[in-house]
Amino acid sequence: MELPLVGLLAGSFAVSALARRLGISPPLLLVLVGLAVSFLPGVPDYALDPHLILTLVLPPLLYSAALDSSYLRLRANLRAIGMLAVGAVLLTTVAVGLAAWWLVPGLPLVSALVLGAVVAPPDAVAATSVGRRLGLPRKVMTILGGESLVNDATALTVYRVAVAVAAGAGYGIAEGVGVFVLAAAGGAAIGWALGWLVHRIRRLLRDGVLESALGLLVPFIGFTVAEEVHASGVLAVVLAGLYLGHRSPAAHPVARLQDRAVWQAADTVLEATVFALIGLQLRAVVTGVGPSVGALTAVGLFLVLVALAARVVFVFPTTYLRPLARRRPDWTPPPWTYPAVISWAGMRGVVSLAAAAGIPLTTLSGAPFPGRDEIVYLTFVVTVGTLLLHGLTLPAVIRRLGVQASDEAADALAEAQAQNDAGRAAVARLDSLDDGDPLHAATVAELRQRMEARTNAAWERLGGPVAGGGETPSAVYRRMRRAMLEAEREVFVRYRDARRIDDEVFRRVQHEMDLEEVTLLRE
Repeated sequence: MELPLVGLLAGSFAVSALARRLGISPPLLLVLVGLAVSFLPGVPDYALDPHLILTLVLPPLLYSAALDSSYLRLRANLRAIGMLAVGAVLLTTVAVGLAAWWLVPGLPLVSALVLGAVVAPPDAVAATSVGRRLGLPRKVMTILGGESLVNDATALTVYRVAVAVAAGAGYGIAEGVGVFVLAAAGGAAIGWALGWLVHRIRRLLRDGVLESALGLLVPFIGFTVAEEVHASGVLAVVLAGLYLGHRSPAAHPVARLQDRAVWQAADTVLEATVFALIGLQLRAVVTGVGPSVGALTAVGLFLVLVALAARVVFVFPTTYLRPLARRRPDWTPPPWTYPAVISWAGMRGVVSLAAAAGIPLTTLSGAPFPGRDEIVYLTFVVTVGTLLLHGLTLPAVIRRLGVQASDEAADALAEAQAQNDAGRAAVARLDSLDDGDPLHAATVAELRQRMEARTNAAWERLGGPVAGGGETPSAVYRRMRRAMLEAEREVFVRYRDARRIDDEVFRRVQHEMDLEEVTLLRE
């Protein structure tokens, strides 16, 4: 088992690196390569383990996305996000469920609703990677990212209720609604409490390495604790991540640097692996349905259209009609291109496949779970179909509609103003610390000069390029200082290789130079 796993990780990483080099959406290329590889001779059967995906892969991906999200922007767009994460998921569940019940002979309605819940939540990883590359407006990116943080909780809770009913647990409508509300409330409470506790522990530790290590445990603790008490593990992880991300300025600076690097690297490996796994499921799911594969493929493609239609039907009215009905005088309707892009960003992901694979083999009576193989195969067709449909066309749709961010100028102005005020505050603090000692005069002058350079750099970014194509003073400083750092690094490497300094000394000095160089790259 170890060799196939290493092959999966190495292969998915290589394809992802190639996609980034070519400027192609990595999720899309990974799925296509996975589909092609799945039938090659000698390729092992990569059976999807739902427990592994839902407990070891989903929590860190959700937590990393929540850490990187803006709590303030999410709160400002809470209505739109909530409508999509709950309302759109429920509508898609019903629409897909009814269509599957009508089209698949012998499929019970409750099993069809299980399928609807499984394929209801879009995965925004592919959409946001395209949107970030093409410069989607921040509001659209916030809504798509916020939806993907919460919609899994809605879908997985509905899925559990539907599976329990199909298995013979005897849930009624009222009990199902109660389970849904308690799971959501419990998950949110656990996530907030965990974030609050970890934040307090971090402030006591004041050790960057320990703080970062503690952060690695948070998503798994939050998800496991919530699931053990039958609450929403997804909401627990998301709320904990939002809480800690919003309060990250209170963390140790080493922890912030490490967290950013660690989670970006983890996201790259995990996302590459799960999208490759989607494509590699083809052989297994085709074997499960046998000779009915052709008819079910046609049904699955029709369900792709049903899911798309349900999203379009939901997004446009909720974007415009409800605010108009409430007659909000301060409401400015967004351009129609915004809901158009949001409607078209409906790719499904590995969570849908994991949920389908997690359907029990038998009911409580011991009978086979009705329609299980058909549900798994249709989930695969809808997942791959939406990834290919939207993944191949979303960039063209964004360009054709001309949906581009217009935040850069406003961001540059806001940053320059904030940096100006921050510089004044820093100089005032420096004045309060300056004791007038002539021995400290050079240090004080250097600190003033650095603060002035940071402030000037912010205003230079606002002003755009220098006339005649020349470099700004800040750009000259960055270029020269990076060249100086490179010369310093070469000397330290030479001393280390000649054993004139120890490796430990070299790493400490190199870390200090790296921190400065990262700052220069940012400025």
